[in-house]
Parts: sequence; structure tokens; C-alpha cells
Amino acid sequence: MKSVKIVKIGGNIVDKPEALQNFLENFHKLEGPKILIHGGGAIASKLSKDLGIEVKMHNGRRITDIETLKLVTMVYAGLINKQIVAALQQIGCMAVGLSGADGNSVPATKRAPNPIDWGFVGDVEPEKINAGFLETLLDAGYTPVFCAITHDSNGSLLNTNADTMASSLARALSVKYSTSLVYCFEKDGVLADPDDDNSVIPLITRESYRELLEKGMIIGGMIPKLDNAFAALEYGVEQVFIKHADNLLCNKETLLKL
Repeated sequence: MKSVKIVKIGGNIVDKPEALQNFLENFHKLEGPKILIHGGGAIASKLSKDLGIEVKMHNGRRITDIETLKLVTMVYAGLINKQIVAALQQIGCMAVGLSGADGNSVPATKRAPNPIDWGFVGDVEPEKINAGFLETLLDAGYTPVFCAITHDSNGSLLNTNADTMASSLARALSVKYSTSLVYCFEKDGVLADPDDDNSVIPLITRESYRELLEKGMIIGGMIPKLDNAFAALEYGVEQVFIKHADNLLCNKETLLKL
């Protein structure tokens, strides 16, 4: 069976040029087919404030009204995506920048407005992902670079959590590939104490995750990250890692398993 690596890089790395460049050079060194999914929330939030657009979050996820949708589309699918693709081209990686609308690669469904009205937020059904299109790109030697903008198949764009995007792509491709999923951000892994960078939890199982949630040790944006990681494992993804962007090529990380 062919293998593929799905790597997600967080917005707190994306908005730091030197850290991003270091990460992209390491990403390019990964052997075999690979896909990159990037966030950009930090840049989007800063620009929102500059433009007077209120930033609304709930449990680490962005509530997206129409003005916010316009902004995140410009930031994610435009500025950040093309900057990353250009940087990868510079170091010899044949990257192609994509949103979920391109090639009908990632259709989504607008989330129901209850109990919380998320606005133009899209939920992805992995079985509807156009895995054949991605396989064609990978077999031709291209490296897809995805932002987390999807579409509803009716002409509207939707904002999808980038961790969800990465998990969904990994699940969809696990039918034909031996798939590993890596979440990279600005910490060495999942921390037992958010204020102590040396408190990395080396292994988290589904059972221990529930215990950590009950104790309030997992909060904010880490919750959707781990929810998506376990969803990926339950649907055929072989390995999920959470690590610092600088550690992409080494084994300093949190490993998740069922």
C-alpha cells in the first residue's frame, strides 16, 4: 500500500517568517507523498481587529459571519496559501495551493445554527472528499497545500477548522494509503501544565484523554485538535502525532493512540 503524510501547521507558526521557513525546509525533506494543511488564525484575528471586525470564538473555533468569511478567505486562501506555496517552490518542492473548492476536493455542509449559530462554518464528511483528485496530484509528484476554506456545492464558501480539515483528509486517504497525521504548532506536544513547556505528555489514549478533559487539563484550541486526532485514528489513520514545528523530523512529540 502507498503511504502519505498529512501535516498541519498552526497559525502561530505561519505568522513568524523565520519559524515558518525552517518548518517548510523540514517539510520538504519528508520522504514520499505529503500534503500540507495550514492555519492562519493569528493573522486573521489581527487583521480583523485592524479592520474593526469583531473576533468571536467558542471552544477554540471561530464563529464566522459574512464579513469574517470574506476576510478569512482572503487571508487563508489568498495571502497565506500563496506565500507558503511560493516559499516551497523556492526550495524545490513542487507545491500546488488549494482550497476545498478547487477540484471539488473538500465539499462541506454549513453547520446548523443551533445550539450555537456558527455562521458560515462548514463541517466536512470525509467520504465526500475527492480522494481521486488528490491521488492524481500525489502520483504526479505534486504536493498539495490546503487552506481551510471549503465549499457547500451550491456556490458558497465556508470556513472549516484547519485541524478538522487535516483529520478529514487523512481519513479520506486512509482507504488507499497508509496514512500518518502530524499536527505541528508552537509547543513540543500536549502539555500537562500549559505554563510548563517541559510537561509534555508522551502518550495519550482515548481513555486518558477523557480523564484529562475531566480534570480541566485540556482546554481551548487543544480540544478540537485532539477530537479530530482521535476521529482520524478511529477511521483508519495509522498514527497521529502532535509536536513542535521545529521537531517535524525528530521524535520529540505526543503520540496519540486508541
